[in-house]
Amino acid sequence: MKKSLWALLLAGTLALGACKKTAPLSESAIIPLPQEITDGGGTFTLTAESGIKLVGSGDQLTKIGEYLAGKLRPATGYEIPVSFDGGQIVLELTGNDKAEAYELEVSDSGVKITSSGEAGLFYGVQTLLQLFPQEIANSTTQTANWEIPGGTIKDAPTFEYRGSMLDVARHFISVDDVKYYIDQMAIYKLNYLHLHLTDDQGWRIEIKSWPKLTEIGGSTEVGGGEGGFYTQEQYKDIVAYAADRFITIVPEIDMPGHTNSALASYAELNPGVNLPDGNLDSVNKAPLDYEMPLKNPQASELYTGIEVGWSTFAPKLELTYAFVDSVVREISEITPGPYFHIGGDESHVTEKDDYVYFVERVQDIVSKYNKTSIGWDEIATAKLLPGNVAQFWALEENAKLAKEQGNKVLMSPSKKAYLDMQYDSTSRIGLHWAAYVELDSAYLWDPAEYTEGITAENILGVEAPLWTETVTNKADIDYLVFPRLSAIAEVAWTKKERRSWESFSKRISSHGKRWDIQGVGFYKSPKVNW
Repeated sequence: MKKSLWALLLAGTLALGACKKTAPLSESAIIPLPQEITDGGGTFTLTAESGIKLVGSGDQLTKIGEYLAGKLRPATGYEIPVSFDGGQIVLELTGNDKAEAYELEVSDSGVKITSSGEAGLFYGVQTLLQLFPQEIANSTTQTANWEIPGGTIKDAPTFEYRGSMLDVARHFISVDDVKYYIDQMAIYKLNYLHLHLTDDQGWRIEIKSWPKLTEIGGSTEVGGGEGGFYTQEQYKDIVAYAADRFITIVPEIDMPGHTNSALASYAELNPGVNLPDGNLDSVNKAPLDYEMPLKNPQASELYTGIEVGWSTFAPKLELTYAFVDSVVREISEITPGPYFHIGGDESHVTEKDDYVYFVERVQDIVSKYNKTSIGWDEIATAKLLPGNVAQFWALEENAKLAKEQGNKVLMSPSKKAYLDMQYDSTSRIGLHWAAYVELDSAYLWDPAEYTEGITAENILGVEAPLWTETVTNKADIDYLVFPRLSAIAEVAWTKKERRSWESFSKRISSHGKRWDIQGVGFYKSPKVNW
């Protein structure tokens, strides 16, 4: 009798488990949150018989299908064939444009992702992957019910530029770690990676016409490490890897300040500014004769500290512009994207008129090579060429100057979007000169309301920079970037009226479980119930 009773109880428990319903689509932990989610009946279950069907034609359609299959195969152990013949997961490309909008439909019989652009199709794939149980993040076969809820998602980004910046100059970041960062960005539908390639502490990109830039300027980093640089072939590999994930590389050569690595490499570029001893008041700020090269130029010393604002190119020296022309030309030739970042920040020892003259001449050089200039917000004190972009990081008045000239603003307010800021006073690395930026602070702001007078129509997009004064390895990147990058991604993608901290804080906890599976050493904010 007892055995029969236990058998009945066990059968009942199993039956209840079998009948347990998958949470509705609208409660899925998708980041960034789609613009429209409609719950539907039924569920789709991925099985060993499932495959991916491609519909349409496009240069990257097959790559997108293989990307999805590559994400599903390890944890499921399924073959997941990709073909134009059949499959329960349909990827349909209906056009040949650059659309980022997509529609995703889930029913008992299958999944269909539709877009008129390959980028949109790729973003639909990212959403689909987030619908599967968190075990999908494993690299080895798992036992799980690969079920997702039925319904429809209609989605498109709010801002066209959604990016992050990696400072590879203060500390050199390896090619493999840059690719790792690109993979993480892709999950959250970010589409621009800004590489800060040069600074006082290091020159990180090969320039064949000026080889000492990497031989000397690339030889060290903050703290005196061995530094490093990317050959042009390595850079092209990064560009291609990013493009396969619909991410565009934006190269930055910071100038006329933040240029000591170049001045240490070539004496003839030096205007005679001294290296600081830790106090900016010690910088030689005497008027300089920029009209003629120095008679006996001396290369500056390599620098491994973190003080800023003390170095400068010579804005009235013609050799400066021959140098800039060579650098912009070589990098533009291997950068298919539309933008070239010219820096322009914190050039404290450059005379104001000289700074304006320099920015305007460099803009012309960039334009000559068919690129659009982006620069930190200080560049708006010069006359910007039509279409050029000011990246707001510090001064609202500079953002307004850009707007008044009819130019767009890229929003990167340091008090919200800087990923190198500490979370609080106990953070193991990071800085806090701008603010302590906890996860809720990184999430709770709106780009179109942050600065008075700068509205959505004036904004190109949002970018989250990671400066690397305190970042030495991948573990440091993980700690400062995650989970804040996910928050910034949602700010850039999802309309304000759709976003709420209560919703995001619940959804991000699910992503934390995936990061744990993948070995991402993220910061477990006390603001979230992980």
